[in-house]
Amino acid sequence: MALLGDSALAMWWDMASDMRAEFEHWHTHEHFPERLALPGFLRASRWSAADGGDGFFILYELRDHAALSSPEYLQSLNAPTPWSTRLMPHHRNMVRSQTRVLHSHGAGVARHAMTLRLSPRDGEAQRLQAGLRSLIEELPLRAGLGGAHLLRTDTPAIAPTTEQKIRGNADRSADWVFVVCGYDLGVLEALGNEALAPAALEALGASPDAAAGWYGLAMSMARGENGPGR
Repeated sequence: MALLGDSALAMWWDMASDMRAEFEHWHTHEHFPERLALPGFLRASRWSAADGGDGFFILYELRDHAALSSPEYLQSLNAPTPWSTRLMPHHRNMVRSQTRVLHSHGAGVARHAMTLRLSPRDGEAQRLQAGLRSLIEELPLRAGLGGAHLLRTDTPAIAPTTEQKIRGNADRSADWVFVVCGYDLGVLEALGNEALAPAALEALGASPDAAAGWYGLAMSMARGENGPGR
Protein backbone atom coordinates (compact mmCIF):
# COMPACT_ATOMS: atom_id res chain seq x y z
CA MET A 1 0.00 0.00 0.00
CA ALA A 2 1.35 3.43 -0.93
CA LEU A 3 1.08 6.52 1.23
CA LEU A 4 -2.48 7.55 1.93
CA GLY A 5 -3.56 10.66 0.03
CA ASP A 6 -1.85 13.13 -2.25
CA SER A 7 0.09 15.19 0.32
CA ALA A 8 2.09 14.76 3.49
CA LEU A 9 3.54 16.72 6.37
CA ALA A 10 7.09 15.51 7.11
CA MET A 11 8.91 16.77 10.21
CA TRP A 12 12.15 16.20 12.07
CA TRP A 13 13.16 17.55 15.46
CA ASP A 14 15.23 16.76 18.53
CA MET A 15 13.74 16.22 21.97
CA ALA A 16 16.00 16.29 25.02
CA SER A 17 16.14 13.01 26.93
CA ASP A 18 14.72 14.51 30.13
CA MET A 19 11.54 15.53 28.21
CA ARG A 20 11.20 12.39 26.12
CA ALA A 21 8.75 10.43 28.31
CA GLU A 22 6.34 13.35 28.64
CA PHE A 23 6.70 14.21 24.96
CA GLU A 24 5.80 10.70 23.79
CA HIS A 25 2.86 10.57 26.21
CA TRP A 26 1.54 13.92 24.90
CA HIS A 27 2.26 13.13 21.27
CA THR A 28 0.48 9.76 21.42
CA HIS A 29 -2.50 10.56 23.62
CA GLU A 30 -3.26 14.18 22.80
CA HIS A 31 -1.48 15.43 19.71
CA PHE A 32 -2.02 12.55 17.29
CA PRO A 33 -5.74 12.25 18.08
CA GLU A 34 -6.13 16.03 17.83
CA ARG A 35 -4.52 16.14 14.40
CA LEU A 36 -6.33 13.06 13.11
CA ALA A 37 -9.66 14.69 13.94
CA LEU A 38 -8.88 17.48 11.45
CA PRO A 39 -10.20 17.39 7.87
CA GLY A 40 -7.92 15.48 5.52
CA PHE A 41 -5.52 14.00 8.11
CA LEU A 42 -5.48 10.25 7.42
CA ARG A 43 -2.55 8.67 9.27
CA ALA A 44 0.15 9.80 11.70
CA SER A 45 3.44 7.98 12.35
CA ARG A 46 6.35 8.71 14.67
CA TRP A 47 9.81 7.19 14.40
CA SER A 48 12.66 7.75 16.86
CA ALA A 49 16.36 7.85 15.98
CA ALA A 50 17.69 4.33 15.41
CA ASP A 51 20.93 5.17 17.23
CA GLY A 52 19.05 6.06 20.42
CA GLY A 53 19.69 9.80 20.00
CA ASP A 54 17.31 12.71 20.47
CA GLY A 55 15.97 12.82 16.91
CA PHE A 56 12.43 12.06 15.75
CA PHE A 57 10.82 11.78 12.32
CA ILE A 58 7.06 12.38 12.08
CA LEU A 59 4.90 11.83 9.01
CA TYR A 60 1.27 12.86 8.57
CA GLU A 61 -0.40 11.45 5.47
CA LEU A 62 -3.02 13.81 4.06
CA ARG A 63 -5.93 13.41 1.68
CA ASP A 64 -4.91 16.51 -0.27
CA HIS A 65 -2.81 19.67 -0.05
CA ALA A 66 -5.80 21.72 1.11
CA ALA A 67 -5.60 19.98 4.51
CA LEU A 68 -2.49 22.07 5.25
CA SER A 69 -4.40 25.35 5.10
CA SER A 70 -7.89 24.37 6.21
CA PRO A 71 -9.57 26.70 8.73
CA GLU A 72 -9.68 23.85 11.26
CA TYR A 73 -5.96 23.14 10.98
CA LEU A 74 -5.03 26.81 11.21
CA GLN A 75 -7.24 27.21 14.27
CA SER A 76 -5.44 24.29 15.91
CA LEU A 77 -2.02 25.74 15.10
CA ASN A 78 -3.02 29.12 16.49
CA ALA A 79 -4.76 27.87 19.64
CA PRO A 80 -2.52 25.12 21.05
CA THR A 81 -3.66 23.30 24.17
CA PRO A 82 -1.90 24.01 27.48
CA TRP A 83 0.01 20.73 27.15
CA SER A 84 1.07 21.58 23.59
CA THR A 85 2.15 25.04 24.76
CA ARG A 86 4.33 23.43 27.42
CA LEU A 87 5.98 21.00 24.99
CA MET A 88 6.50 23.24 21.94
CA PRO A 89 9.60 25.06 23.27
CA HIS A 90 11.32 21.68 23.63
CA HIS A 91 11.05 20.88 19.89
CA ARG A 92 14.65 21.69 18.88
CA ASN A 93 16.14 21.96 15.38
CA MET A 94 12.71 21.74 13.74
CA VAL A 95 12.51 20.88 10.02
CA ARG A 96 8.90 21.03 8.83
CA SER A 97 8.04 20.27 5.21
CA GLN A 98 4.53 20.63 3.85
CA THR A 99 4.64 18.50 0.73
CA ARG A 100 2.92 16.98 -2.25
CA VAL A 101 3.47 13.27 -2.89
CA LEU A 102 5.23 12.87 -6.25
CA HIS A 103 5.67 9.08 -6.21
CA SER A 104 4.82 6.37 -3.68
CA HIS A 105 5.04 2.61 -3.86
CA GLY A 106 4.67 -0.12 -1.26
CA ALA A 107 4.07 0.18 2.48
CA GLY A 108 3.84 3.60 4.09
CA VAL A 109 4.60 2.32 7.62
CA ALA A 110 7.20 -0.24 8.68
CA ARG A 111 9.48 -1.04 11.61
CA HIS A 112 12.23 1.24 10.29
CA ALA A 113 12.54 4.25 8.01
CA MET A 114 15.40 5.97 6.24
CA THR A 115 14.80 9.61 5.32
CA LEU A 116 16.68 11.87 2.96
CA ARG A 117 16.29 15.63 2.79
CA LEU A 118 17.71 16.70 -0.56
CA SER A 119 17.56 19.22 -3.39
CA PRO A 120 18.17 18.97 -7.14
CA ARG A 121 21.06 20.84 -8.69
CA ASP A 122 20.09 23.74 -10.94
CA GLY A 123 18.48 22.38 -14.10
CA GLU A 124 18.53 18.79 -12.82
CA ALA A 125 15.08 18.46 -11.21
CA GLN A 126 13.56 16.31 -13.95
CA ARG A 127 16.55 13.99 -14.11
CA LEU A 128 16.67 13.60 -10.32
CA GLN A 129 12.95 12.90 -10.15
CA ALA A 130 13.23 10.27 -12.88
CA GLY A 131 16.14 8.58 -11.12
CA LEU A 132 14.38 8.53 -7.76
CA ARG A 133 11.19 7.25 -9.36
CA SER A 134 13.13 4.28 -10.73
CA LEU A 135 14.40 3.56 -7.22
CA ILE A 136 10.86 3.85 -5.82
CA GLU A 137 9.73 1.15 -8.22
CA GLU A 138 12.68 -1.12 -7.41
CA LEU A 139 13.55 -0.69 -3.72
CA PRO A 140 10.27 -1.97 -2.17
CA LEU A 141 10.86 -5.33 -3.86
CA ARG A 142 14.17 -5.91 -2.07
CA ALA A 143 14.39 -8.24 0.90
CA GLY A 144 14.24 -6.16 4.08
CA LEU A 145 12.36 -3.24 2.49
CA GLY A 146 8.69 -2.50 1.90
CA GLY A 147 8.06 0.99 0.57
CA ALA A 148 9.62 4.11 -0.94
CA HIS A 149 8.18 7.59 -1.36
CA LEU A 150 9.20 10.93 -2.89
CA LEU A 151 7.73 14.19 -1.58
CA ARG A 152 8.28 17.76 -2.77
CA THR A 153 7.74 20.74 -0.49
CA ASP A 154 4.98 23.15 -1.46
CA THR A 155 4.48 25.49 1.50
CA PRO A 156 1.04 27.12 1.75
CA ALA A 157 1.05 30.91 1.93
CA ILE A 158 -0.06 31.33 5.54
CA ALA A 159 1.20 33.61 8.31
CA PRO A 160 3.49 32.29 11.05
CA THR A 161 1.39 30.41 13.59
CA THR A 162 1.25 30.56 17.36
CA GLU A 163 2.93 27.15 17.60
CA GLN A 164 5.84 28.40 15.48
CA LYS A 165 6.19 31.49 17.65
CA ILE A 166 6.23 29.40 20.82
CA ARG A 167 9.08 27.32 19.38
CA GLY A 168 11.01 30.55 19.17
CA ASN A 169 12.45 30.51 15.67
CA ALA A 170 11.48 29.96 12.07
CA ASP A 171 11.06 26.33 11.06
CA ARG A 172 13.41 25.10 8.36
CA SER A 173 12.07 22.96 5.54
CA ALA A 174 13.46 20.35 3.19
CA ASP A 175 13.21 20.87 -0.56
CA TRP A 176 12.53 17.24 -1.49
CA VAL A 177 11.99 14.32 0.90
CA PHE A 178 12.77 10.68 0.08
CA VAL A 179 11.54 8.03 2.52
CA VAL A 180 12.30 4.30 2.43
CA CYS A 181 10.50 1.99 4.88
CA GLY A 182 11.49 -1.55 5.77
CA TYR A 183 11.66 -4.28 8.38
CA ASP A 184 15.46 -4.74 8.35
CA LEU A 185 17.47 -1.80 9.66
CA GLY A 186 20.70 -3.24 8.29
CA VAL A 187 19.35 -3.16 4.73
CA LEU A 188 18.25 0.45 5.19
CA GLU A 189 21.62 1.42 6.60
CA ALA A 190 23.35 -0.24 3.65
CA LEU A 191 21.42 2.02 1.26
CA GLY A 192 23.40 4.92 2.66
CA ASN A 193 26.53 3.34 1.23
CA GLU A 194 24.96 2.07 -1.99
CA ALA A 195 21.93 3.28 -3.96
CA LEU A 196 21.40 6.31 -1.70
CA ALA A 197 25.03 7.15 -0.98
CA PRO A 198 26.02 10.81 -1.50
CA ALA A 199 27.92 10.01 -4.70
CA ALA A 200 24.99 8.01 -6.09
CA LEU A 201 22.55 10.84 -5.36
CA GLU A 202 24.84 13.40 -6.98
CA ALA A 203 25.08 11.18 -10.06
CA LEU A 204 21.28 11.39 -10.31
CA GLY A 205 21.37 15.19 -10.17
CA ALA A 206 21.12 15.95 -6.43
CA SER A 207 23.02 18.71 -4.67
CA PRO A 208 25.85 17.44 -2.43
CA ASP A 209 24.17 18.47 0.83
CA ALA A 210 21.59 15.67 1.28
CA ALA A 211 20.85 14.84 4.94
CA ALA A 212 20.17 11.20 5.78
CA GLY A 213 18.66 9.70 8.93
CA TRP A 214 17.57 6.27 10.19
CA TYR A 215 14.65 5.71 12.56
CA GLY A 216 12.64 3.03 14.37
CA LEU A 217 8.85 3.09 14.55
CA ALA A 218 7.49 4.32 17.89
CA MET A 219 3.80 4.89 17.10
CA SER A 220 1.40 4.86 14.17
CA MET A 221 -2.27 5.81 14.27
CA ALA A 222 -4.88 6.05 11.53
CA ARG A 223 -7.90 8.30 11.40
CA GLY A 224 -10.72 6.99 13.57
CA GLU A 225 -8.53 4.60 15.60
CA ASN A 226 -8.62 6.79 18.70
CA GLY A 227 -12.02 8.42 18.78
CA PRO A 228 -14.24 9.71 15.99
CA GLY A 229 -12.81 11.71 13.11
CA ARG A 230 -14.57 14.27 11.01
